[in-house]
Amino acid sequence: MSLIERSMILPCKQSVHSREGIDSCEIHDLMREIGISKSAAKNLVFRLEEGSSSYNKSTAVHHLAIGSNWNGNRREFENAVNLSRIRSLSVFGKWKDFFISDKMRLLRVLDLEGTSGLADHHLEHIGKFLHLKYLSLRGCHGIYHLPASVGNLVRMETLDIKHTSIIKLPKAITRLRKLRYLRCGRLGVFGAGSYEAGEDMLKLARDRLSLLMFSSVRFCVACWAPQIMDDDMNRRDVCTVCCCNVFPLVARGLDPCSVVIPSGVNKLSELHTLGTVNIGRGKAIIQGIGSLKWLKKLRVAGVTRKNRREFFSALANLSNLESLLVRSVGMTGLDGCLDDYLTSAPAKSLQSLKLYGNLVKLPESVRELWDLSKLVLRSTRILEHEAAIEVLGKLPQLFSLRLLEKSFHGEDELRFTFHRGTFPSLKVLELNGIQGLRSVEFEEGAMDQLERLDFHGNRNEANAGTMFSGLASLPRLREFVLGNDNYKEGFVEDVRAQLAQNTSTPVLKR
Repeated sequence: MSLIERSMILPCKQSVHSREGIDSCEIHDLMREIGISKSAAKNLVFRLEEGSSSYNKSTAVHHLAIGSNWNGNRREFENAVNLSRIRSLSVFGKWKDFFISDKMRLLRVLDLEGTSGLADHHLEHIGKFLHLKYLSLRGCHGIYHLPASVGNLVRMETLDIKHTSIIKLPKAITRLRKLRYLRCGRLGVFGAGSYEAGEDMLKLARDRLSLLMFSSVRFCVACWAPQIMDDDMNRRDVCTVCCCNVFPLVARGLDPCSVVIPSGVNKLSELHTLGTVNIGRGKAIIQGIGSLKWLKKLRVAGVTRKNRREFFSALANLSNLESLLVRSVGMTGLDGCLDDYLTSAPAKSLQSLKLYGNLVKLPESVRELWDLSKLVLRSTRILEHEAAIEVLGKLPQLFSLRLLEKSFHGEDELRFTFHRGTFPSLKVLELNGIQGLRSVEFEEGAMDQLERLDFHGNRNEANAGTMFSGLASLPRLREFVLGNDNYKEGFVEDVRAQLAQNTSTPVLKR
């Protein structure tokens, strides 16, 4: 924030997830030129991109960044810098199989986030890089497995496999005793969009299983005898999806947005961040998580009627936990199992809580979470919405509240009224996909710190001029964000008119 105030970096994307309301920044043009100049002068980073020249190989270039517009070949790559000196490698754009070289014996950072064309066999020998501390494969959808050689990376501190196609981690992962950040969690199958869509995706997978059976068997046979069929690449890709994603997903009843971890997770005693992992396959996983005393951020799926009490009992051992996300797919959900944990001493230190699963009623013990600053509810199907809003409105530190799809039971008409003096610290409010929502009223003196209001609702439910009231009374409101371009014009004009009466001159974004 200090750099932003000095105009050295500039906010480029706003967010409802951070207290500052900023998701990412871009560097000022002048600062970028200074940075490039200083980097070149000190041989700090070599940017391999179209039009770049080679460095003197006697110079120790430690950081190599390969731009998305670089189209050179192996010879040009090996002649660019002395690969034996490289400490970190970042790849943007399309992967080429010579980007990782055996000469990079001192490699500590390998950042392949969003790299296209990366496949399992490209990582087969990753265990050779014994000094590796940071490995990011985030967003590499062609990665379905981690090789067993990953267990050789005993200096690893950060492993990010989020939004890959990995559904299960190898047993060798438990040998990474210095691991502090294990970030995982999938986008799902069939190209499903977000992390939050798991419940619908699992149903879709089961519905389509019978349609896939014949063709998937054919493709599996093709794996064993590829010479009898044509189009090797397409055959292999489809087969991998069926064998590594669809069938294990359905057979095990897994939440498609989570990753299965092996028993022995308790050996990763330095973990600070873990998730999203599935706890539905045995007590050993739950007990192992409960012994991770330094854990600060945890995301889990697979909470069921059979394991939920044992899981929340294990959470009570995590005295340093600050952020918790819990997913429960199905109607059993989280109903009746949160109270005991939320009244425990460790729960009082929670700063972020995200609940995805059937609650029916918001636990009264939520009012005791004095330090809670972020809360997300989705598929909680809360019946008594007025009582829930009353409890949440008394949380003194809550600055971000996201009420998402199916967070409240939508058979009857929902009318939200935020009363005077409630939500004293709230800066961000998101109302997204709440079925049956008919009106949202802000009384004078309610949410006097609110800066951003996000609304994404059904076009037919957004009545002309009757959905929102009291927007002019929000003294610090800066933005009203509409997540849909197809609202009735009367609704949009009413919102715009109310914002025009607000003395803080908030803007309407669509």
